[in-house]
Amino acid sequence: MNRILLGALAALLLVASGIFWWQGRAETEQGVPPPELALETDRPDPEAMPSADISGLKGPAPPEADELTREQRRFSRYDRDSDGRITRNEMLSTRTRAFRALDKDGNNLLTFEEWAVTTADRFDGADANGDLSLTPEEFATTRPKRKPKPDCRC
Repeated sequence: MNRILLGALAALLLVASGIFWWQGRAETEQGVPPPELALETDRPDPEAMPSADISGLKGPAPPEADELTREQRRFSRYDRDSDGRITRNEMLSTRTRAFRALDKDGNNLLTFEEWAVTTADRFDGADANGDLSLTPEEFATTRPKRKPKPDCRC
């Protein structure tokens, strides 16, 4: 058993020494000679600030979003699993919050009475003068509220 271990150790030592010998014989690459040092008079003043004339330069125009890009973003909002298709469940999942707000008794069934009460409450809230009719100004208050865009946290 000892002879096998000593033989394996000797073989590893021979391989390691061969690798080191082979690495030591590698040729060094001949590079470009170092540049000649410039004279003291040719060097720029290290205290001087660099300057450039940028009066005629113009940067690239910012990208503009087109309707196709907006439609693609709208599609991706509905496509929850990003498989390139919108299923019925994905389409309806965006409406669940509004449905739950209308479903007063929480039985997951929207009855006509629940819908009518919500609509009547909305009408009564918009009818500021109480004359049971809406003027264009009063009707404008029933418009869905848009959420402000969140500030960028870049």
